Amino acid sequence: MRQSPLPLSLVIAACVAACTSEAPPTSADEQKLLELHQAGLRSHVEGNIDALLATQADNFVLLNRGEISSPSKQQRREFLGPYLAGTTFEFYRDSITPIVKVSRDGSLGWVMAQVQARGSSMTAQGTHQPVEFEVAWIELYERQGRDWISIGNASSFKAD
Repeated sequence: MRQSPLPLSLVIAACVAACTSEAPPTSADEQKLLELHQAGLRSHVEGNIDALLATQADNFVLLNRGEISSPSKQQRREFLGPYLAGTTFEFYRDSITPIVKVSRDGSLGWVMAQVQARGSSMTAQGTHQPVEFEVAWIELYERQGRDWISIGNASSFKAD
C-alpha cells in the first residue's frame, strides 16, 4: 500500500521537535524505550516474531527502501516470521550506543540505532546462505496509558 510521504514526515518532525525541547525527559522513560529496543534485538536473535510484534501498534508505519507503507500486523508476521525462523544470527547488536529521547510532555519518544548483524539464512533449496549487514533506524514510540508502543520505523541499510 503506497501512501504520501507526508504522514510519517509529520510524525518524525513532531517527535524531533518535541524531543529537543528544553526540559529533559525522565530517565525512567528513556530506560524503558532502551529496554524495548534491546528486546527487539533479542527477538531477532531468538527468531521470536511474537515478541517482536508484541510492542508494535496495529497501525504501524514503515519507511523503507524509498517507500512508506502500513502493513497490518498479520502482513508483518507473514513477511518477517519465516525470515526470523529461518535465520540464525551469530550476532545482532548495536554498533553504537542508541540515542534515546522522550518528548517533554512524555507522550512521544524515539530510539535511533545502528545495528550490525551476521549469521546465516536457510534458502528455499535447504542450503545456508550467509547474512551480514549494518542498518540504522529510528523507531518512533507513543505512550498509551502506562505503556510505550512502537508506531513507526524508518530504516536505512548501509551499502556494501
